[in-house]
Amino acid sequence: MEKVAEVLISTDHDSALVMQRARGAARVSTKQGDGKTRLDRLYQDGCAKIRLPNTHSNALEAVLINTAGGLTGGDQMDWQVDVAASGNAVLTTQACERIYRSLGEPATVHTRLTVGTNAHLDWLPQETILFAASQLERRIDIELAEGASLTAVEAILLGRDAMGEAALDARLCDNWRIRRDGRLIHAEATRLDGTAAERSGLSLLAGKRAFATVLHVAPNADACAARLTRLRAILPDDGRIAASANGERLIVRVLAQTGLALRRLIVPILAELSGAGTLPRLWHL
Repeated sequence: MEKVAEVLISTDHDSALVMQRARGAARVSTKQGDGKTRLDRLYQDGCAKIRLPNTHSNALEAVLINTAGGLTGGDQMDWQVDVAASGNAVLTTQACERIYRSLGEPATVHTRLTVGTNAHLDWLPQETILFAASQLERRIDIELAEGASLTAVEAILLGRDAMGEAALDARLCDNWRIRRDGRLIHAEATRLDGTAAERSGLSLLAGKRAFATVLHVAPNADACAARLTRLRAILPDDGRIAASANGERLIVRVLAQTGLALRRLIVPILAELSGAGTLPRLWHL
């Protein structure tokens, strides 16, 4: 009887142990020199890494890497990017970010982007894949100075195409806040709570498993309207993509059945709206 009691106590103790979680924080800032945007400061901590590939562009390209290989409940990532005045930067990720099953609390990702006067930033992370029973809370805060412009995308895949997953119980809470000189110019919140209505509703996902939001903020309303005119010339007219402009903001919403179909739809859009007129090489590998 004493031996049985010892085993039970040991089991209870193990179940109370705190599970190891991934933590990562990285920051990069730029400066101008010889007509090019160059690295000023770089900070990396934990599983968050940033690599700066050589390119033939005057823009600084940075690749964000999560060396943990994905995120699960309780993991935390923090990214911060500061683009100097008159600079041009492109941010992307090494691969799709994977959000794995959570045992309780969500994974959290906080991104803070600052774009200086007359500078441009392309925020072009590859798709985020939500696995079954995953939970993700994400926040993006962007501060634009006078004359600054931005092209940003966030794409979500519900489950893995190759495995036929639908990830019906995946949960997402996504908040964007964009300001110009401290004035709020764009705010939106996306929430998925795993209900059948949001997956099948015609005004929501309409049965699709992949969706994306593309946001372009131009220096002024006239420049934004001109961008929308050029963009509409390359958009399909079958309802898979909706685009609208309001003042200096251009917003594009995209729905698709698979991740591959979604990428084929958003790549021409991003190429049209990006500062360089093309996408980072990692998007084509």
